[in-house]
Amino acid sequence: MNNISTELQEILKSMHHVKKLEKGTYLFQEGTAANELFIIMSGKVQISKIIPDGRELTLRICSKGDIVGEMILFSTCSKYMMSAKILEDGEAAVILKDDLEERLSIDGSVAVEFLKWMATQYRKTQTKFRDLLLHGKKGALYSTLIRLTNSYGEKTDDGIVIKLPLTNQELANFCGTSREVANRMLSDLRKQKIISIEKGIITIHDLEYLKTEIDCENCPAEICNID
Repeated sequence: MNNISTELQEILKSMHHVKKLEKGTYLFQEGTAANELFIIMSGKVQISKIIPDGRELTLRICSKGDIVGEMILFSTCSKYMMSAKILEDGEAAVILKDDLEERLSIDGSVAVEFLKWMATQYRKTQTKFRDLLLHGKKGALYSTLIRLTNSYGEKTDDGIVIKLPLTNQELANFCGTSREVANRMLSDLRKQKIISIEKGIITIHDLEYLKTEIDCENCPAEICNID
């Protein structure tokens, strides 16, 4: 747990128990009763929402040290607003909503740090929707690729290799579009030699092109990522 921040270490003191995460299952699903939050101790979890036309919109991928299900805090809503699908086996610390609310109410320093974390998450979501609204599906895909370089990118002589295998459907989910539309946009980028894809691994050859196309504001990496 060394990578977990001090404030999350404090929140962990409210931990009720540890839950095993099994790939392909759900930590929770949109619309189900909500009374628990989770801190990911290992593994990866995808947070997504079903949009009105039935497609899935992936908002972020959570890993060690991330909090999942935080939107239910201090809310009268008793249901999860999003779904959390497990992408990689691991473990999560389970914290009861009522217990954490009580701790945040009496511990001002932890509450402030938690609010800062919440504000960062809000800014991440806000900038993602900004790209989608201003630049459409293309903007959503390009911003997703940029965010992936900040979260999982590794610089090489050939470009930035994204060390997270993703299918075209998974990329489409980040954009709230169909796999067919994502395929066409990725194909165009490959033809222009902006990117290349080998066995699900994407290499970005011209990051500046992607940034220019969406009028990138060069937000800090702590905001411009998919974590």
